Amino acid sequence: MGHYVPHTDEEIDEMLAFVGLDSLESLFETIPAALRLVAGDDGRYLDLPDGLAEADVLSEMGRLAAANQAPGLGELVCFAGAGAYDHQVPSAVRSLMFRSEFVTAYTPYQPEVAQGVLQMLFEYQTLISRLTGVGIANASLYDGATACVEAVNLAVAASRKQGVLVSRGVHPNWRDTMTTFAKGTGHRLVDVPLADDGTTAWPDAGGAEVGAVLVQYPNYLGCIEDLAAARACADAHGALLLVAGDPVSAGLLKTPGSFGADVVVGEAQPFGTPLSFGGPYLGYFACREEHVRRLPGRLVGETVDVDGRRAYVTTLRTREQDIRREKASSNVCTNQTLIAVGCTIALSWLGTTGLRELALRCARATRYTRDAVTAIDGVEPVTSAPMLREFAVRLPLPAETVIERMADEGFLAGVALDEADYGGGLLIAATERRTRAQIDAYAQALQKVVR
Repeated sequence: MGHYVPHTDEEIDEMLAFVGLDSLESLFETIPAALRLVAGDDGRYLDLPDGLAEADVLSEMGRLAAANQAPGLGELVCFAGAGAYDHQVPSAVRSLMFRSEFVTAYTPYQPEVAQGVLQMLFEYQTLISRLTGVGIANASLYDGATACVEAVNLAVAASRKQGVLVSRGVHPNWRDTMTTFAKGTGHRLVDVPLADDGTTAWPDAGGAEVGAVLVQYPNYLGCIEDLAAARACADAHGALLLVAGDPVSAGLLKTPGSFGADVVVGEAQPFGTPLSFGGPYLGYFACREEHVRRLPGRLVGETVDVDGRRAYVTTLRTREQDIRREKASSNVCTNQTLIAVGCTIALSWLGTTGLRELALRCARATRYTRDAVTAIDGVEPVTSAPMLREFAVRLPLPAETVIERMADEGFLAGVALDEADYGGGLLIAATERRTRAQIDAYAQALQKVVR
């Protein structure tokens, strides 16, 4: 087998037989045919002449890549959010995080050779702890969805009850991820519907089988949830309160920890990570100190060496390699060190005042966008609860049609809402990057396409 060929034909055939398919084409058939490359008669996928110079190949690749109209590439003005947001990445972040001291594939196990990375992760944990309002934060997870899964695992292990009440205001992709994992763990996830104002309608009665209550803050529709009501629901069931929090909201809202949240998780992409076709992103995880021994992944702690000097080490690794497998509530083995470094730099760059200004600009842009959009005939707000960075609207046309037409006008219009979950409509986001001129132009374009 060649050095750059990961799988032999025999290995591919074995894999296809295992999953019950007869060809690689059938494996990829969920990708629309118009988006897939098809080999020509000569067996090649790209129509490139032989012997083309490197510069000419790069020019052709650039032309093909330019067919993508993606935010951040100067093509579309982004009003889409739904868990991934077009925030400004300060130049200092890219400049500092890509210093050679941080860009390494080395995993910081040995403290004698990784003090800088370990200290940066320690600072990251400290910042996440302050944002969430709970005492302990780990050194990051893959993304918000996996952080939710780990939160549920921790809560079920701590409460010894398999039932989990999950607000329908939690990101649908995150709920799907939890449902997939629950097939293996046996957790019973119960959806809790949203009220007319867009916030969760928690059940009045408690029960003995529920070990955790999960709510997003603000929720998927942008509405600011009543965490006191969520805490009361959790107390009625004798359950842990899990909050999937938007870290940007910490600039304006009380922390989940101040409402008594036991575990706070979420996606830290807004700090230092640009939109990049879906990832890689950064899941954060924080919990109260009594749950520290069930914390997934790794925790970096501060100590002193034999000479009394301050030092940093990984500690309390509750993953399955380090404790008895049957006792492990998590099999997470690594973290997102480099992206966590970028997050730490971004948060340090903003500071407390900068974070508040960032959240305030998001809130103002969202309010201005909502007023401009809902002034259009046929466009109506879906919710009435206070919102922070995004909001949902009903349209006189299918959201998918509007998104397609708005792309022709130069805008990434938003994210279509699922009909079964939310009754359809469009989810629109406005970050601090959206100017008044862009918002006005967006509203004018929307008015044009929905006529």
